[in-house]
Amino acid sequence: MMQRRKFILNTAAAVAGAAFLRPSVAAAAAPTFRMNYAPHDGMFKNSAGADFVDQIRFMHDQGFRAIEDNGLLARPVAEQERIGKTLSQLGMTMGVFVVEGGDNWKTSLTTGKPEFLDTFIKTCKACVDTAKRVNAKWMTVVPGFYERKMPLGLQTANVIEALRRGAEIFEHHGLIMVLEPLSDTPELFLRFSDQSYEICKAVNSPSCKILYDIYHMQRNEGNLINNIDRCWSEIAYFQIGDNPGRKEPGTGEINYKNVFKYIYDRGYRGVMGMEHGNFGAGKEGETALIAAYRSVDTF
Repeated sequence: MMQRRKFILNTAAAVAGAAFLRPSVAAAAAPTFRMNYAPHDGMFKNSAGADFVDQIRFMHDQGFRAIEDNGLLARPVAEQERIGKTLSQLGMTMGVFVVEGGDNWKTSLTTGKPEFLDTFIKTCKACVDTAKRVNAKWMTVVPGFYERKMPLGLQTANVIEALRRGAEIFEHHGLIMVLEPLSDTPELFLRFSDQSYEICKAVNSPSCKILYDIYHMQRNEGNLINNIDRCWSEIAYFQIGDNPGRKEPGTGEINYKNVFKYIYDRGYRGVMGMEHGNFGAGKEGETALIAAYRSVDTF
């Protein structure tokens, strides 16, 4: 692991030196990545400033052609429109934003309570307008916590029913909600890829698929390539993060070059969300992050 980190840092130093000597040439020469990696707000704030649109332009200069923005739904309409206009001008793709209808970590669709279902449906409808402003296609859904007083089968049925209602809204607009199994706490209902696959099959809609976050799935179940293969027909989106630490590829235990090659060879050309932090601090850390993606994007 130390050798991998040393290689990334040395590569980053060389890239940083070239950018310092000839910034306009370095920016113009940055090739588009083979896979469609999507950074997020704040990932390059030291290099591009605090303004998200300025960061998006910097991302484009570095060869990225997509972004993510989990908190997009909460941004003012004018800001959403500004982001959408910038993406259109640059020919970039909008990745996921979150269907956030309150505290999704606790209030849960597993309960079957009408107030939670009503909030979810209302939020799905609001997401349609937001998606149009930025030309988005995918939205992340997290069903919430387990309901400990209810049998698991009933909880699963409640989630399926809620997702069917959401899918009815999104199907009319060609949008896709992607279910994300998470590892943040054992209290979360949705934790495994096979569980997500089962639910998507039951919902039976092109608007309900899986968001396979490689970091979370490494923590919860491992066996990444085999499990991706088993669930392939229901996966519509991937996210990235190495483990341990949830930083860029090359800082943990996952052989990302092999994983990316498998996904690419299967024909996936969609967005690969960079939902992780930066291993290094400041501009140097941001340059190292770019170099890390260059190193795993060659296969």
